[in-house]
Amino acid sequence: MPEPEQGPSADVDLVAAEREVLTWDLFGRAVREACTQVVDDGYAPQIVLAVARGGLLPAGAVAYALDVKNVFTMNVEFYTGVDQRLPVPIVLPPVLSAVDLAGARVLVVDDVADTGETLRLVLDFCAGHVAEVRSLVLYAKPRSVVAPEYVWRRTDRWIDFPWSAAGPVAPSAQRGAASARR
Repeated sequence: MPEPEQGPSADVDLVAAEREVLTWDLFGRAVREACTQVVDDGYAPQIVLAVARGGLLPAGAVAYALDVKNVFTMNVEFYTGVDQRLPVPIVLPPVLSAVDLAGARVLVVDDVADTGETLRLVLDFCAGHVAEVRSLVLYAKPRSVVAPEYVWRRTDRWIDFPWSAAGPVAPSAQRGAASARR
């Protein structure tokens, strides 16, 4: 019986077993399947509201799949690293004006409902301003305080998304500006 493989490829296999990995190809399928749930449910959003940054690409793909032309963005910061987050999510400027959403059927789109706190913040922002608001995520975790109406897959593992798994190519503008002042 051969010995278990050691070295770098064994480490990759271990990481893959501990994480959910979404590839670009699977992303396309995930969006189509999640949008099929929306259509089958009879919900016809007039606005897709992306939760930036993680929800930007899913929201764009959802808007195309559902043929929704009005796409808005709400930039919320919560995660600062792998399983590291701020005490509470915060909305970053520019802040979306609730009047832009007034009376509309809105579909809030994010990549994952992990704790659900970010999604709750955005849904609470919409409440009272819109005719109806529902949420779609690619992944939902069991601990989420929000139960999105539309979920492609449920997991309790960390998720590697194709748009963020490799990390930044260049330092962020904030870090770069701080370094330039030294």
